[in-house]
Amino acid sequence: MTTDRLSGEMLRRLFLVAAAELEENRSAVDALNVFPVPDGDTGTNMNLTMQAAIREMAKCQDDKAAEIGKAIALGSLMGARGNSGVILSQLFRGIGRGFEGHDDLSALDFAQALQSGVETAYKAVMRPVEGTILTVAREMARSAIRAARGGSSIPDVLLAAKTGAEVALARTPDLLPVLKQAGVVDAGGKGLVVILKGMVQAIDTAETGADPLHLAPATVEPEERFRIDEDLGEITYAYDTQVLVRGSGLDLDRLRDQLGQFGDSMLVVGTLELAKVHIHTNNPGLVLEACLGYGTLTDITVENMREQYEAIRQSRAAGNGESHDDGLAVVAVPDPDQPQKQVGIVTVAVGDGLDRIFRSLGADVVINGGQTMNPSTEELVRGIEAATRDEVMLLPNNSNILMAARQAVELTQKKVAVVPSRNIPQGISALLAYNPQNDLEANKSRMTQAMEEIRTGEITYAVRSTRYNGWDIAEGDILAIVGDEIQATGSDPLTVLEKLLASLVDQDSEFVTLLYGSDVTDEQAEAAAEMVRDRHPNVEVECHRGGQPLFYYLVSVE
Repeated sequence: MTTDRLSGEMLRRLFLVAAAELEENRSAVDALNVFPVPDGDTGTNMNLTMQAAIREMAKCQDDKAAEIGKAIALGSLMGARGNSGVILSQLFRGIGRGFEGHDDLSALDFAQALQSGVETAYKAVMRPVEGTILTVAREMARSAIRAARGGSSIPDVLLAAKTGAEVALARTPDLLPVLKQAGVVDAGGKGLVVILKGMVQAIDTAETGADPLHLAPATVEPEERFRIDEDLGEITYAYDTQVLVRGSGLDLDRLRDQLGQFGDSMLVVGTLELAKVHIHTNNPGLVLEACLGYGTLTDITVENMREQYEAIRQSRAAGNGESHDDGLAVVAVPDPDQPQKQVGIVTVAVGDGLDRIFRSLGADVVINGGQTMNPSTEELVRGIEAATRDEVMLLPNNSNILMAARQAVELTQKKVAVVPSRNIPQGISALLAYNPQNDLEANKSRMTQAMEEIRTGEITYAVRSTRYNGWDIAEGDILAIVGDEIQATGSDPLTVLEKLLASLVDQDSEFVTLLYGSDVTDEQAEAAAEMVRDRHPNVEVECHRGGQPLFYYLVSVE
């Protein structure tokens, strides 16, 4: 390669090696999460977001830097998972904008694109916190700009970006005391440094002619697919149709309007030059013909959902009706025979019991996800589109899904309100307050107020030994969590549950609800309910099977 221009081919290599490096180090990044509960998925979420960007880049046949940047931006936007993945996608979104108009890049072009990425990421975060990936990204861009303006070559600018990021990463414990106490650096910032390390390696090995081990394609997760739930009933539109449209000055609103007549669950997102189309239809040919009027078509996929549903039904029948978890995202499509509400409800949960509870409370669509398995932005958008209403209430039920939920709102034509539920009990409380006679905004206000009026806690276990906010935690300890704080520890779930409730229940409390997980037997759950009744005789106790993994009990007090 030349040291004064960065070609599209070399740009591809940068992202490929960076993705492989992140894949190899994702577990190490996960391990840096400060909170010792089983949600240490920063590295995993960044990796899955990066892999989605790489898949989209692989579909791009043009080696212009601008086109590669658009593909990386679109892929990461749709594949973003968790807060760390959303921030990474916004970095790539801004970087892609910085590539616009360029076939290849000068050192200053590349540095300015990094700065554009930082500015976009900061705007996407409601309350930026120093000592996080944002700090590391900012110093990355500053170092790159400084080097480029000083006349440095592309390899030296990239090395400066990496060095600046590493220095900032080392300082994160000084900016966030919780990091210093745990003896770690910021996990998201570390993930970004790993990406930059891969990019520097791509440059170094290109100059020497070597082909690094990491240049082998990273393990790529399969595209998200949706299983059709058993209570689906008649499938109105048989063919799941997806296509990429490449053109110039694409009018996405006009394309949406034109395709709307052909089916439902429609998704049209992208840029003026690249659009991703997804629709359920009975006429894939008409969809593709309409798309041809806007540009060239690539990556065409048409799947028969009726055949998929029948195969799933027969598979379950052969397995005595059992549903096996294959790790795929599940979207439960509402029964078209049910009476229509003014506002649709989409929620996120994992566990057979929680799925039933949310449906019984009026959820139209349940997206399978939660702790350690955050759904992507695209999965959330598809869930929104699967609801048969033009107005939708979205409940993420997890603090690490909130940013992706808000990002999904920008990618649909429907009017969507996000109820900022940070855990399952809050989501249930919000749904109990839902009034089908109210409009979207009135329901959002009512539901948000309801979820904020309850006190919630969780019983889980420590995944590693650490010291956190004065607590000495040993791997395997049972933990009581309230918000982002450890409330109690112990050696068994029942004892820790008792300690948790002692802090949550007061003289004004009337109801306690226990949702027990997949590792708790019915007998153990009943014993827990009896314990609550004995210790707090003035409250009513309800105990339901949630079936959630990782958490023995989810608790709400009102």
